[in-house]
Amino acid sequence: MRDETNGDTMNNTEDVHDINETESPEQIEAEFDAGRAARFETIRQMALSGELEYAPECEEIVEALLDTIVQRDENFGRFQGMAAEHQNFQRRASMNEQEARISSRQGVVQALIPLMDHFEMALLQDPEKVSAKDVIFGVEMIRSEFLKILAGYGVSAIEPKAGDAFDPGKHAAMLQQPAEGVEPGHISFVMSVGYMLGERVIRPAKVGVAPGESTEGGAESGDDDADL
Repeated sequence: MRDETNGDTMNNTEDVHDINETESPEQIEAEFDAGRAARFETIRQMALSGELEYAPECEEIVEALLDTIVQRDENFGRFQGMAAEHQNFQRRASMNEQEARISSRQGVVQALIPLMDHFEMALLQDPEKVSAKDVIFGVEMIRSEFLKILAGYGVSAIEPKAGDAFDPGKHAAMLQQPAEGVEPGHISFVMSVGYMLGERVIRPAKVGVAPGESTEGGAESGDDDADL
């Protein structure tokens, strides 16, 4: 008997050795956990169906197990409901975001369409009968209408003048060039107007700055430009 037992032990050892060689510890642990979970679930199902046999002194333990199963199922049902509600919320939020983007673009387009009407009317004019003064007047009218549309969306112009102090937050110094009556570090001339959206600068005004003080914005000397 002892030899047979030892033989069985050796065979079992060899089997374990073979398993260790063919499977990683993580795989063995995962298989063990899966088997244990399956056994636990079998016990739970037997307890629910009344098929589980147990000693009288274990009755309270089984009752506690059944109560835990009921709570688990209730919590899982609530979790599923919350997950579905969260998915619906995400779907509604995404749809609302898309609708908001479309509505905002639609408002801009609707505001700009009348400008196209002005252009169409201008193109219908007879070039032989329209003077340069009429053309300039039409351009000024369209420009004024466009500025009103921009103002309706919170856009305002940055319109510095010669002699104003240079503001690196709103002005971009393109070059340094002196101007009569302009103090050093102040704007000597304006190249283009800038624009703001609310309090945010979306394009600074491009200016020239009178030399004499360091200015931000990478200004270059007007003399250097002339030499180039």
